[in-house]
Amino acid sequence: MKAKVLTFFILTLGLFQIVFGQEVSVTPESERGYLVGPGDVIEGKVLGEDQFNFVATIDEDGKFQVPFFEKGIVATCRTEKELRADVTQLLSKYLKNPQVSVNVTKRNSRPPATIYGEVREPQQVDLRRKATLLELLSLAGGPTEKAAGTIQVIRTQPPMCSDASEKADWAQVTDNGLNIPSRMYSISSVKSGSDAANPIIYPGDLIVVQSASPIYVIGEVVATGQLPLTEGGMPLTEAIARVGGPNRQAKTKDIKIYRKVPGTTKPQVISANYDLIKKGEQKDIMLEPYDIVEVDKAKKSIAQTVLDIAIGSARGFTNVLPQRVLY
Repeated sequence: MKAKVLTFFILTLGLFQIVFGQEVSVTPESERGYLVGPGDVIEGKVLGEDQFNFVATIDEDGKFQVPFFEKGIVATCRTEKELRADVTQLLSKYLKNPQVSVNVTKRNSRPPATIYGEVREPQQVDLRRKATLLELLSLAGGPTEKAAGTIQVIRTQPPMCSDASEKADWAQVTDNGLNIPSRMYSISSVKSGSDAANPIIYPGDLIVVQSASPIYVIGEVVATGQLPLTEGGMPLTEAIARVGGPNRQAKTKDIKIYRKVPGTTKPQVISANYDLIKKGEQKDIMLEPYDIVEVDKAKKSIAQTVLDIAIGSARGFTNVLPQRVLY
């Protein structure tokens, strides 16, 4: 099961590369420099001694080999400078004062981090230094008005070359049922700058800005519609105001709120006196996900009106979506 889930994430990352296109790099490197990992390709050149030149891929054990030497050199979590020193020391057994260069030509060990969902500019970020969740959220243009206020960070692979305590800390989080470490963060907490709510993002991390659950306002209002229930919630009066307010014919003294009840198809019906709420004589009602607010009596059935709203939203995309014909 775990293998299937990991395969899903690998395929998902491939899809993101097609959809999001060019990656955005977060630079510069750390003070120590880029730390090599398995899958990276390095190129070594020895001045005047072409027979010792090499191109090598770091294997799963984190090692590579130099021509004419059977013993591998450990490369994982080491810099180009450190590898050059090791290769130079190895070749010094046969060459006098060898002039060696070692460069990483392909960085395959660290996939880009991906941020998508309810952000203005979904994208992939090639991380070449430490970056925080808030920084990547800003790079993506921030959350849209349809964001729920929560962000899920999925760690698809353990961080390389990091403290063991950090690896263990994330490994303990398996409450998503998939055995893949993930955590939820509040957008408002992230923006506050709190270290606990603004974690370091590592290569391969998936950042999903969650979509808000909908609520529906129907009946005798200026424009029936679907509204996103964003972080902080939404009171009844705000929902009605956002659809233009009630019509003159609306019976505002008896507005119905239909609320889903777990385990049953029969909704809970809540009555609200809009006039008294506006006067401050009755407490406003905070709406919950999937609430249906009916002002007066809807001209159509509730189910049909919600369906019409969904169809209208879909039609708004017809001018931008490609069309195909199946034969």
